[in-house]
This record gives sequence, structure tokens and C-alpha cells, in this order.
Amino acid sequence: MVKKDQKWNWIKKQKGAFRELKKIFIRELVLAALDLDKKMQIEMDASNYAMGGVLSMKYKDRLWQPVEFLLKSLNETERNYEIYNKEMLAIIRRLENWRHLLESTCFKFEI
Repeated sequence: MVKKDQKWNWIKKQKGAFRELKKIFIRELVLAALDLDKKMQIEMDASNYAMGGVLSMKYKDRLWQPVEFLLKSLNETERNYEIYNKEMLAIIRRLENWRHLLESTCFKFEI
């Protein structure tokens, strides 16, 4: 639908797909509300071009619920790092981003 030389079509098929996506996004909980009295964990990963992470909290149902997501592209210099350095950079950046939350929690957090 979004190719350069393709005409924009918004017919029954596209409307149906859009409505179905809206239902899925509304039905499922995407982010949980922050509660500093719950255990937290950070998960992150790095690739050759980007790094990302998720801050999650453990709820009564014993499931980890995401609270916040972060994704950042690597700059030209960072792309030249060895993979273990990219992974460490991802850890450091997520700790910097979520420092104010992690310092406020009652529990130790996992990385």
C-alpha cells in the first residue's frame, strides 16, 4: 500500500485488517503501571546496528510485565565495537536511562 508508484487503496480488505489490529492492541496489556514495591529486571540485546532493552516488573501472577521499552541505533563508531562491547554498552545505557527507577525500588534488580 505504501510503495512509491502504487495507488493508495483503502477498501474493505484494508479496513478489516486495520480493525483487527486495533482489537489485538486494545485487548492485550502492552505496558504495566510502574510499582516500585515489586521486583524488577532489565533485559537487553545489541546487534550490529541497534541496541534495545525492556524494563519488567514481577506481578502477583508471577509473570514479568513490561514497564518500559527503549531502542537506540548505534552510531558509526559504536557499530565498529566487538559484540561483547556492544552488549556492555547496551547494559550501561539502560542502567543510565532507568537509574532513577532502579534506585527507588525496594528490591535488588536482575540484569
